[in-house]
Amino acid sequence: MADAIKDIYNRDYLRKLAMDMQGAHPPFPIEEFISSVMDETWEGLELKARMRQITVNLGKFLPENYVDAINIIDKVITNHGTWLDGFCLYFCDFVEVYGQGEKHWDISMAALERYTIHASAEFAVRPFIINHEGRMMAQMQAWSKSDNPHVRRLASEGCRPALPWGQALNSFKKDPAPILPILEQLKTDPDLYVRKSVANNLNDISKTHPALVAQIAKDWYGKNELTNWIVKHACRTLLKKANPTVLTIFGFDGADKIETSEFSLNASTVSIGGDLQFSFTLQSKEATKVRLEYAIDFVKANGKHSRKIFQISESNVKAKEKKHYTKNHSFADLSTRKHYAGNHALTLVVNGTERGTLEFDIK
Repeated sequence: MADAIKDIYNRDYLRKLAMDMQGAHPPFPIEEFISSVMDETWEGLELKARMRQITVNLGKFLPENYVDAINIIDKVITNHGTWLDGFCLYFCDFVEVYGQGEKHWDISMAALERYTIHASAEFAVRPFIINHEGRMMAQMQAWSKSDNPHVRRLASEGCRPALPWGQALNSFKKDPAPILPILEQLKTDPDLYVRKSVANNLNDISKTHPALVAQIAKDWYGKNELTNWIVKHACRTLLKKANPTVLTIFGFDGADKIETSEFSLNASTVSIGGDLQFSFTLQSKEATKVRLEYAIDFVKANGKHSRKIFQISESNVKAKEKKHYTKNHSFADLSTRKHYAGNHALTLVVNGTERGTLEFDIK
């Protein structure tokens, strides 16, 4: 998948970009730009490195004057929706690389606000936050009140403490307080696109400040359906970690009402690439909500174990109701997980409580 994405930046793509740049700025050299971007390092570069290579070469062939360069980009980025197709992140990256100087601040902020509508500026804002936290977070707070959902999303997504592919905001990992006013502003946002970002930001925070996010969830939940969705999505890590406050918020605190039996595996050995099936029976003493999960302790390359939790379902069960479950788990290698031979374990988890562990071997 990563190879397919990075290969979007190919020779045809760069030629169309260069032609548009030349249309807005006639001295822009099409062939020289393409050759300079696709140099001897190009094939070994991944997506973000290719993006930066494009950025640096835009800086090489656009006017040295930052304002003039931004004016040219303004004329080109409006082609979004045709050949740019959402991957023109290098325009935001251009602002990050060339526009951090004090004299360019207002120009850069206005450019990021315009450009994020075409290609999210969530990565580009992070150096500004790192270098000018107070000033940049005031800007993000202003963006959180924008009429445009892309700009509002940038206010949240750009300050996530641990944005995938982005620079970590270590100060917010230590103290996320500067983020909270922005999330408060957006907690009832009408756009799902924005609410997903708020939830993901809170999920990031939950990994370093679980008690804080549990309290926010408690304060927010039950007052607005849009906010309820954010809270549930934001608490996915805390639910997997069986945080008692969060389990209670969502009604999954009735573990003592649920009995399990007949927990078994269909085999004691599975080959890499194969499937393992497990089954169990559940019966509730009283009507309650049930969250079913299973944990697998995977063998890593170094021989140690690492646990990952998988959700089965969430449901309501009636008093005395009995249900039987059968579940398959694939051990095919993925881009995000490689399997190794050795002794593994599968644990059944009901409302955050472990209900038995069965061992098996992978070969």
